[in-house]
Amino acid sequence: MNTIKISAAFVALCLMLCSTATYSKEYKIVLIHGFQPQQLISDGDVSESGQNYWSGYWDSLSDARIDWPSYERIEGKIATDYVWPKLKEFSESNFCSPGCIFVTHSTGDLVARYIIDNQETWLENAGLSPLNIVATFDIAGAGGGSELADLAVSVAQGTETWTFIIEAALEAWLGGQLTDEMGVLHDLKVNNARQISPLPDARIPRLRFVGDASEYLGVTSPFIKGHDDGVVGSHSSCGGNRQASFGSCSAQVDFNGKISYQNNAVSGFMPYHYPMLMGEDYSHGSLLETKHEGKVTAASNSKSLLTGEVIKFNTYTQTSGWWLWKSNYLYVQNSNNDSMSSLIYDAIPN
Repeated sequence: MNTIKISAAFVALCLMLCSTATYSKEYKIVLIHGFQPQQLISDGDVSESGQNYWSGYWDSLSDARIDWPSYERIEGKIATDYVWPKLKEFSESNFCSPGCIFVTHSTGDLVARYIIDNQETWLENAGLSPLNIVATFDIAGAGGGSELADLAVSVAQGTETWTFIIEAALEAWLGGQLTDEMGVLHDLKVNNARQISPLPDARIPRLRFVGDASEYLGVTSPFIKGHDDGVVGSHSSCGGNRQASFGSCSAQVDFNGKISYQNNAVSGFMPYHYPMLMGEDYSHGSLLETKHEGKVTAASNSKSLLTGEVIKFNTYTQTSGWWLWKSNYLYVQNSNNDSMSSLIYDAIPN
C-alpha cells in the first residue's frame, strides 16, 4: 500500500514538473504595471494592487513584478522605496543571469526607461552587478506621456476651464472624480514624461505593442493627439521621438493591416524603440487581456534582443476586394483567434 502511495505521488510530481516546464521561458519575465488611478483615492496594498493589475493574463506566466504606487513620483519614492529594493534583490540573487525581459504596460514603460538609464550606476555604486536586461516589451507604452494627464493636472490647478465633456473624459479614465492627489500624473504630462531619462546609454531594445480602440466610448479621444487607445496617443505607444498627431506606427501599413503608404505615420523614434504589433480593435486595457479583439498586423515582424536572439512574428498577406478596389492586408498568424498578449508571450523564446 505504501509503495502504491509513493508511486502515485511520484507520478503526480512528474506531471506537475512537466506541466511547469511547458510554460517556462528562456528569459525571466518581469512585469511593471501602469498608472492605477484608484490609488490616488485610497492607498491600498501596493503588492496586492500590482498582482491584481496583471491577473487577466500575465501574472501566472511571469517570474517577478516591480510594483509601485501611483500616488508617488518616479524620480522620488517610486525609485527609492519600490524600484531600488527589487533591483538590489535581483542582483544579489543573480535573478537576471539568464537574461530578463521587462514586460511593461502604460506608465510602466516610463518606469522601465528610468530603470534602464540608472540601474547600472545604482548597482555598481552599491558594489553589485548590473542586471542583464535583454529587452522590454512595452504594451500601450506611455513613455511619451498622455494628454489626459496634462488635462487632469490643469483642471486640478485651475488653469483649465471645467466643462461637462472634460468631466466625462476624466471620470471615464480615472474611474471617479478628480482629487487633489496627483502623484505620478505629474510625470505623465507629455513634456514631463519626455524629459525623464530621454536618452539612456544602454542599447536595450524596446519592442512596442499598440492598440487603436477606445474603451471609454470615445470620450477621451478628443483630448489625445493622433490615433489613440483611449489613454495614450500613437506618438507615445509607438515610441515616437516627439508629440504629434500621428496615425500608424509604420509608413507601410495601417492599423487595420492594409498595406499602403501612411502619410501620417510616426516619422522618428526614440533610441532603440521598435514598433512591432498593432491592433485596430485593441484598447489600452484590452491589450493585456486573454480576450481576442480582432486581427493584428505587424509594423515589423522581427527584432533582435540584446543577446542577438530574434523575436519573430510570422505574417501572411490577404487580398480583399475586386479590381480597382482590391487591397492587400498584412496579418500576424494566429491573430484571428489569439489575443495580442498571447501572441506576445508565445514569441518569447522557450
